[in-house]
Amino acid sequence: MTTPVTTLPHAAAEGAAAGAGRTLAAIPSPPLSGIEIGPLTIHLYALCILTGVIAAVAWSERRWAAMGGEKGTIMDLAVPAVILGLIGGRIYHVITDYQLYFGEGREPIRALFIWEGGLGIWGAIPLGALGVWLVARQRGLSMTKLSFAIAPALPLAQAFGRWGNYFNQELFGAPTDLPWALHVSTDNGIPAGYIPGETTYHPTFLYESLWCLALAGLLAWLGRRYADRLAGGRLFAVYVMGYCVGRFWIEYLRVDPAHDVLGLRLNNWTSVVVFLLAVAYFVWAGRRLDQFSTRVVPVGREAGTQVFDTDPASGGRDGGDTGPADTGPGGTGPAGTGPGTDAPDRDGSSAGDYDQGEERSSSDGAKDTGPDGAKDAETAESGTEDAETTANGTATGSSGTERDE
Repeated sequence: MTTPVTTLPHAAAEGAAAGAGRTLAAIPSPPLSGIEIGPLTIHLYALCILTGVIAAVAWSERRWAAMGGEKGTIMDLAVPAVILGLIGGRIYHVITDYQLYFGEGREPIRALFIWEGGLGIWGAIPLGALGVWLVARQRGLSMTKLSFAIAPALPLAQAFGRWGNYFNQELFGAPTDLPWALHVSTDNGIPAGYIPGETTYHPTFLYESLWCLALAGLLAWLGRRYADRLAGGRLFAVYVMGYCVGRFWIEYLRVDPAHDVLGLRLNNWTSVVVFLLAVAYFVWAGRRLDQFSTRVVPVGREAGTQVFDTDPASGGRDGGDTGPADTGPGGTGPAGTGPGTDAPDRDGSSAGDYDQGEERSSSDGAKDTGPDGAKDAETAESGTEDAETTANGTATGSSGTERDE
């Protein structure tokens, strides 16, 4: 379904005919609501929601990685969250606007036509959060840490998604002659809330989009400035409170049919109730910030849990076999380098070449002469060979030194 582009002369003619002194609409009616590719129709309403989801996931991924989380975690969470969020949003809309789908002359099957518009944020967020919780619980991740990373990204997604209402020409506000008024066309039918003789209305979709952008920026700043105080899901509570405040006054401007309760639209009351619940949680969580989980890496996959050689005598070196300590017949050798093990020492030499029982000379040092265990010990002072070492049969093993056998 497409809508012709509204020209300024046409808008001026309508304004003159109305005789109400309306200004020219700064925001024209959308030129189209979908793109047809053969038998396939791509609805711009859906593209707006998809753009918001992509932007929110990308930003949340960056925030999560900065908190020490694994890359790809938010993408994994987004799949069930988006699916359940769409279902929840649609269910809320159908329940609260049931008269649009059920009753005489209505088509109940259209309750499934999500591309025609109709998603309630009050149903989308709870079921979307359920999808996040299911994955977080499976991996052992902190739900409050996830909410901290996601909180600023949610109003960003809503800011993009609200433009879908523009392309569907729906959910606009009361008539107005403000310079930024939205021109509403009736070329493809009369939209809900349209008042005969009125052509320009409050662009409530734009108000909410700008409000959500400002809220996203505020939450990002608060998260950096007061990270410790807003832990435990409190940043998410601020998001809920901020959105409810904006939604209350924007909802009050709308003229599309809605259920009234004590003079206020149903969504106005919903905003009030949810706001109070968010305040209550904010206070409750603030009294027990040290009791919330802080895990940002799945159980069993956190950094530092890999198996390394942790024996103190080997210096915690990675690599090589870690056999039982070779005590030798005359003393204790380096732990973790048993028979047949040639673990490299820090200076690059074999651990078996290091003689703990004898003091090496600064000039020559002691040398291992082979399997018979005999050593030629040269002294730096006299430079003469100590023949008594060979004559007495003193072996390296018996004198407390270690050797490779």
